[in-house]
Amino acid sequence: MLLASLDRRSWTFLATLLAAGIIVPVANLAVEPGHAAHLPSYAVALMGKYLTYALLALSVDLIWGYCGILSLGHGAFFALGGYAMGMHLMREIGPRGVYADPVLPDFMVFLNWKELPWFWWGFDMFWFACLMVLLVPGLLAFVFGWFAFRSRVTGVYLSIITQAMTYALMLAFFRNDMGFGGNNGLTDFKDVLGFDLQSDTTRAGLFVFSALALAAGYVVCRVITTSRAGKVLIAVRDAESRTRFLGYRVEHYKLFVFVVSAMMAGLAGALYVPQVGIINPGEFSPANSIEIVIWVAVGGRGTLIGAAVGALTINGLKTVFTSVAPNEWLFALGGIFILVTLFMPRGILGEWDVLKARHAAEKRERIATGLRRMRAAAAEGAHLTSAVEAAE
Repeated sequence: MLLASLDRRSWTFLATLLAAGIIVPVANLAVEPGHAAHLPSYAVALMGKYLTYALLALSVDLIWGYCGILSLGHGAFFALGGYAMGMHLMREIGPRGVYADPVLPDFMVFLNWKELPWFWWGFDMFWFACLMVLLVPGLLAFVFGWFAFRSRVTGVYLSIITQAMTYALMLAFFRNDMGFGGNNGLTDFKDVLGFDLQSDTTRAGLFVFSALALAAGYVVCRVITTSRAGKVLIAVRDAESRTRFLGYRVEHYKLFVFVVSAMMAGLAGALYVPQVGIINPGEFSPANSIEIVIWVAVGGRGTLIGAAVGALTINGLKTVFTSVAPNEWLFALGGIFILVTLFMPRGILGEWDVLKARHAAEKRERIATGLRRMRAAAAEGAHLTSAVEAAE
């Protein structure tokens, strides 16, 4: 079933990620600085961040492109996964912090906390943090989806309440008494599993893990969307009432894919944090969640690979544009979205598929026309031959 779900384009995408996972670390670690082929460490971390964004876009395309659930709050799941990993990295600091407290993070000492809150227990263990990276976003998505989908909230109303959810979480995490660092968030990380986060080797390793996570996330999405359940999801997207009338428990399918998508977003956030070195409440901003939707729309909704392409393209443009005109980036992003909506409604990959299909149709038509002409010529030749034979 796994191999059957992967088409030629899927293998190309996975091979590209594999090649990137080999070439980028080699260009960073094996090529001497100053050489034209050398890739600096900051570029490795930047590309690793882009890969986590691609995984996040993939999670949104899974629910929006294949089930019709437009979530404007998926940044919340991304941020929760990031906070779960950030809490582990803070516990790893130990007595190396500014206040040298072996248990409490620096911000807790500064705020005069006397003991570690119960929700920080266990985060000194890496396996527990990894579990929370998936469990916390998944549990929130399950509770949210259970009430929303059973109540048959759909369309713009669902989008609005997802946006309200992430906004409420942002306000909560901004509070110092919540125990998550307030507006400063969590930062000043030292290492992960004993590896220095500032070392070139660790950054290259995180890039490789990000590429592997993106590949695994794509395979999971592909397996789901090409399965029988995936066909039901597409039916829900296209005609939810008819699908329900046929006897399918629509809310169960929507809840399942929503939870899987949230867990993927949490994993993306967990890989994002050690590469950028900080996680703060700004990641919960509704604007971030809207930007994710733009990535998917630009790349091509309902294509999976297009979502990743859109995330990589938009964030690459953002890096270049903000270095030249940082204050105008949001205007440029809005302009890109408008242009894509008007002239490329299927996105980059969707329009490419249309062009390929059109080219293939034209090629088939040319071949068919040639065959018809050959048959006509053959028939005419046979007619002339018969006429000559009759004359003789």
